[in-house]
Amino acid sequence: MSHDNAIVFVVDDDISIRESLELLIRDAGWQPEIFESAQEFLSRPRVFVPSCLILDVRLPGLNGLELQKRVAVDRPDMPIIFITGHGDVPMSVQAMKAGAVEFLTKPFSDTTLLSAIKEAIDRSDAELGLEAEMQSLRDRYVLLSSREREVMALVVRGLLNKQVAFELGISEITVKAHRGQVMRKMNATSLADLVNIAARLNAAR
Repeated sequence: MSHDNAIVFVVDDDISIRESLELLIRDAGWQPEIFESAQEFLSRPRVFVPSCLILDVRLPGLNGLELQKRVAVDRPDMPIIFITGHGDVPMSVQAMKAGAVEFLTKPFSDTTLLSAIKEAIDRSDAELGLEAEMQSLRDRYVLLSSREREVMALVVRGLLNKQVAFELGISEITVKAHRGQVMRKMNATSLADLVNIAARLNAAR
């Protein structure tokens, strides 16, 4: 997949770092967006294209590790690459445990950074794909009538049509009709597929 529309955000309070990274990112074919502080970055609305964040650990105000916690909640599809002039082992361990793609100590090579950006953009792209898929499932589930939802819940538990009919106090023919509608609306190709869809919807709640 082309990542021409991917955005690489940079948050660093050193203007020379910001400017050099901006040039490097643009030359590599991505769109750079540069910020001086965590607060300035947070005022930028979330984007729904593949993206990543290059983040200095030590920032005035909200520091990099604190911003990482905010991003994990508000922008879960945005992987983070940390850069620092004075990192220590506990700090890097904390950042990596919280999901950072890379923790680079300045000076680092352009190749190393570009490789980390590519990995982060790929990860973001995959996350956005899963998110879109889940939203599609939710949108389809909303189209089910309350009776169709009841039938779906019992069917995925493994009940036969006649058992579902008994549970709901309706005829087996009616159950079959509702079951057919559920399969069609949820775009399920088999019972196993429907069970998988139901599990994903429950996990996302």
